[in-house]
Amino acid sequence: MSSIISVQNVSKHYGDYTAVNGINLELKKGCLFGLLGPNGAGKTSLIRMMTTITAIDEGKILFNGTPLNSDTPKHIGYMPEERGLYKKMKVGDQLLYLAQLKGMSKKEAEEKIMFWMERFEIEDWWEKEIHELSKGMQQKIQFISTVVHEPELLILDEPFSGLDPINTNLIKSEIFRLKENGTTIIFSTHRMEQVEEICEEIILVNKGNKVLSGNIQDIRNRYKKNNFEIKTETPVEQISDIPGTVIEQQGNTLIIHMENDNGSNELIKYFLNQGHRIMSFKEILPSLNEIFIQTVESAAS
Repeated sequence: MSSIISVQNVSKHYGDYTAVNGINLELKKGCLFGLLGPNGAGKTSLIRMMTTITAIDEGKILFNGTPLNSDTPKHIGYMPEERGLYKKMKVGDQLLYLAQLKGMSKKEAEEKIMFWMERFEIEDWWEKEIHELSKGMQQKIQFISTVVHEPELLILDEPFSGLDPINTNLIKSEIFRLKENGTTIIFSTHRMEQVEEICEEIILVNKGNKVLSGNIQDIRNRYKKNNFEIKTETPVEQISDIPGTVIEQQGNTLIIHMENDNGSNELIKYFLNQGHRIMSFKEILPSLNEIFIQTVESAAS
């Protein structure tokens, strides 16, 4: 699969401070990608260079194999964490204005905006001014303004901020639909559980450096600790002979740490030989949040 964005040894400096330090990244077309890092890690600086908001100091970024140019922003939709809606402007006028900035004709923009407003069941908001809307409602308008021109690359920075669970699921379903229709999406957030649910691949940056990247499932397997959860039909009375170390026992469920990579076979064989009926058995993989904390702390030490 070809790359839509190719970041090649890119750096960004602000005086003596290095915000992005020689980062390399290939973003495949049609991928749902997580851009992660603690505050001040360089995420926003990297996004601003991808979208041509700020210049690249070193290296280069290619969009569909071509260096970034004045035409690139028309193919990108960017929803920053700090929203940029005009409070006194009417919703419809604002969406029309922003769509035409992306090169859409007024007629085309009206049609696409109404499609999205009907999809979100907010057709009667056209004449409302932004300041009349709640933060969650404004979030919907910001989302529409970001996707209305059907960008090839969609960059969402904390897209669920201010949304209740119902509207979070609504936006989430639209993100998945856009992805299925071929849009490449960069999702930046501090909420690791959302990244784990939504994204396929990630890059973790810290202090301007790339410290971890790849497929989420592959990363979780890479950081596994050979811990297993086994549930038996009846409680296990004698645990001293169990191979490995019993970390926890709650009723019929045991969590056991094994020292070797073949531990799962040893455990299953032991319990079957002891006459225990196994109801469930699974390897416990670390969450993305645990990996995030471990990686950032390791990089800091």
